[in-house]
Amino acid sequence: MKKPSDSGYGIGDLLGLGSQSVRKNYYPALQERIDELEQERNRYKWLFENALHGIFQANLRGGLLACNPAMARICGYQTPEQLQQRLIRLREQLFFSAAEFDVIRQELLDYGSLSARETRFRRADQTPVHVAVTMLRRPDLGPEVVEAFVADITDRVQAREKLEQLNAELEQRVEERTEALQNANVDLRYQIEEREKVEQELVVAVDAAKEANRSKDKYLAAASHDLLQPLNAARLMISALQDSELPDQESRMVRQAHRALEGAEDLLADLLDISKLDQQAMKPDLIYTDIDEMARGLGAEFEAVAVNAGLAFRVRSAPAMVHTDQRMLTRILRNLMSNAFRYTRTGGVMLAVRVWENEVRLEVWDTGVGIDSAKLDDIFTEFHQILPEGSGGRQGVGLGLAIVERMVRVLGYRIEVASRPGRGSRFRLVLPRAYVPTFQAFARPSMPESLDKGFGGAVVLVIDNEPAVLESMQMLLERWGCRVVAAHSREHALATLKEEQLTPQAVLADYHLDHGQTGFDAIHGVRKYLGMDLPSAIITADRSDETRALLRAQYLPVLNKPVKPNRLRALLTSLVASSSF
Repeated sequence: MKKPSDSGYGIGDLLGLGSQSVRKNYYPALQERIDELEQERNRYKWLFENALHGIFQANLRGGLLACNPAMARICGYQTPEQLQQRLIRLREQLFFSAAEFDVIRQELLDYGSLSARETRFRRADQTPVHVAVTMLRRPDLGPEVVEAFVADITDRVQAREKLEQLNAELEQRVEERTEALQNANVDLRYQIEEREKVEQELVVAVDAAKEANRSKDKYLAAASHDLLQPLNAARLMISALQDSELPDQESRMVRQAHRALEGAEDLLADLLDISKLDQQAMKPDLIYTDIDEMARGLGAEFEAVAVNAGLAFRVRSAPAMVHTDQRMLTRILRNLMSNAFRYTRTGGVMLAVRVWENEVRLEVWDTGVGIDSAKLDDIFTEFHQILPEGSGGRQGVGLGLAIVERMVRVLGYRIEVASRPGRGSRFRLVLPRAYVPTFQAFARPSMPESLDKGFGGAVVLVIDNEPAVLESMQMLLERWGCRVVAAHSREHALATLKEEQLTPQAVLADYHLDHGQTGFDAIHGVRKYLGMDLPSAIITADRSDETRALLRAQYLPVLNKPVKPNRLRALLTSLVASSSF
């Protein structure tokens, strides 16, 4: 037989590349296509070998035709070749259940594919592994040739089984708890019935106790008020007797009666304050207060107490302003100093005012019997007294420091106690320092000599829409030596000033006037008419936050009703003194 070369045909002729010109034209393109196919083949080979999921090709009637390393790992084999050699029959050697294989095979024959079917494969150690299989039948390669992707879902199946187990246990626990609750409900119903009976009895008892407590508070307030009046009158009469020349025995009896009446009055006042504080009926009336002036006033008050007790007494003060309830703060300091003198037998007592940046510290020191550190927390309990050796036995009823603790809490301050038995005690009250908006409104001006005993005819404009209040205010100020211009409105005040051609030295105006006018409107009108910043103040019973904020913004001092004559006199003195600058 003649060879193709003998007949003049070579491999180039068979590929259409017989002539030199054809080889030059077509060989580079063919080589390029072959290279692309080789690259594509390498890429698919790389994906096949490095895929995370198992991939295999198999004959359903036989074994594996090909598989990747991931498939070998899923089945517990070292290499794909080892898996292919040992796995000859899919039905018996790969699938853990032959019945599952039969179902899958029939579905592939019927529909040609299946997706993410969960089943179990048999591992090399004959244990099952849970997998999800996606298969595609390839009739072009053979009647029962398939290609498959396999994912190991062992963790997912175990988690699901664990969840199912937990649910089963939970259901069992719920059933057990339900049964226990049903049994408990039977007992509970009986207990509820018994408790309802007891609660009904308690409601009746609590209502009775509340009513008794309300009656007690009302009685205490009424009795304290009513009893203080005759006691005060008795004390005035005893004071008159003390100023009289009496024999020694009668004089001693008068002093003892005076102390007894004074103690009874203090006790009733303390009980009334405790009742108000416990009912939260005592609200602070905050005003700017000169601590130096307050300390020196208390010093003058207790100077006589120190002389009678034979004790040294000092006041170390410093200028500072605070925004506080002056009556409550004075009561706190008075109680602390009374305690200091009560429990001090030798040595002395000191009231100190110390200013530390934004704090004012009021301190009461004594050289008394002192308090044991373990008992410091008990001293603020009502009707409780610490009676150290040498204190002289029970004194008072133990309400002074209880009132101090409650008032300190109402004002939002802090109180500190330090004491050493046999050496003395120190009570420190810490409160914030206030910075007054204007010095003229609150500072103590130099007092003219003419105001020491009276106001010397100072002209004071009083504006109030209540005729009775206006009349009583006029009578009081005239007794103090003032010339009073009384008016019931802004228009009335301006008309009176024009008619009498007067320039007042101070204005006292009620805040709420008729026809929607306010004392601030009246003061503004008078100042505008006179063309001067006349010293003025508002007298009002309105203690709302809005009114206080408004008047504070206008730099007007405020005096709350009911007016106490001593506070009114102090305020008027400040206003009249300011007008003389």
